[in-house]
Amino acid sequence: MTTHTDDTKSQDLAAEVPVRLNWSQHAPEVYKAMIRLETAAKRGLDPALYELVKIRASQINHCAFCLDMHTKDALAAGESVERIVQLAAWEESRHFYTEKELAAIELTEAVTVLTDGFVPDEVYAKAAGHFDEPELAQLIAAIATINAWNRFGVTCRMTPGHYTPGGHA
Repeated sequence: MTTHTDDTKSQDLAAEVPVRLNWSQHAPEVYKAMIRLETAAKRGLDPALYELVKIRASQINHCAFCLDMHTKDALAAGESVERIVQLAAWEESRHFYTEKELAAIELTEAVTVLTDGFVPDEVYAKAAGHFDEPELAQLIAAIATINAWNRFGVTCRMTPGHYTPGGHA
């Protein structure tokens, strides 16, 4: 068992699940291309909004590694714990977010869960009402990028808990 110590007590935790594959080591050119895509996708987007999008997609995709990374980065950037926690239930917690953030979160869900059908026109129109076309294109790129990262993280079973904020900046 793994032992975790915090300020108040120590408790036994379940063992970490081993990583299946260090894909970035075995496909370094793909990893470098993903880093370049990540850098390009976030240009022009509000950093707080960008982290909310990353967190929401990672929640939907059950990517523990990305959740660990992006919640830590969001907190380090000044995002509130309350808004991060409420993101999983944003529809019932709308009052924590701006209308623009809500449009981005809703678009994130629609793009992430394509198995439910196409991105609905009303979801796209709502986002288009809050973002100009260049910013909307960047938002869509950001959503696609985090979904790609999530697929690497989940498939290769990347281990959460060891990320330091800003570690992949």
